[in-house]
Amino acid sequence: MNDHPEAPVRAATAADVPAVRAVTDAAYRPYIARIGVVPQPMEADHMADVEEGCVFVMGEPITGLVVVRAFPDHLFLDSIAVHPDAHGRGVGRRLLRFVETHARALGFPEIRLYTNALMWENQQIYPRYGYELVERRVDGPYDRLHYRKPLDGTLAV
Repeated sequence: MNDHPEAPVRAATAADVPAVRAVTDAAYRPYIARIGVVPQPMEADHMADVEEGCVFVMGEPITGLVVVRAFPDHLFLDSIAVHPDAHGRGVGRRLLRFVETHARALGFPEIRLYTNALMWENQQIYPRYGYELVERRVDGPYDRLHYRKPLDGTLAV
């Protein structure tokens, strides 16, 4: 796997959709039993997201990806997925840096995201990268923690 932390991040193409689906499923499948529901990224329309230019991937074969959406006042990090075989190799860190660089290039003052409250690993990760918890909200079957990261000029490590 070419999952060096400095591997380029690129826009996904239609040809990448099977790998996007596979990496997303592998990354989120372990959470099904814990949260009691299929995580939303596993049910996403990956082709539509790719066609909208929302999906960015890294690695050959693909080891990680992000799905981002532009809103008037922020960039929303809809999903980040790292294949379990690539954990601990800097893929997630590189993807988070890409999201920050992308948000700045688009002129956004902040990035927002949410994670399931039972995905406690994320509660350790996001604050390390400058994300602050702003609220907890239940949306249907999902108990979500909402985070934001103001883009004040410093890039995540």
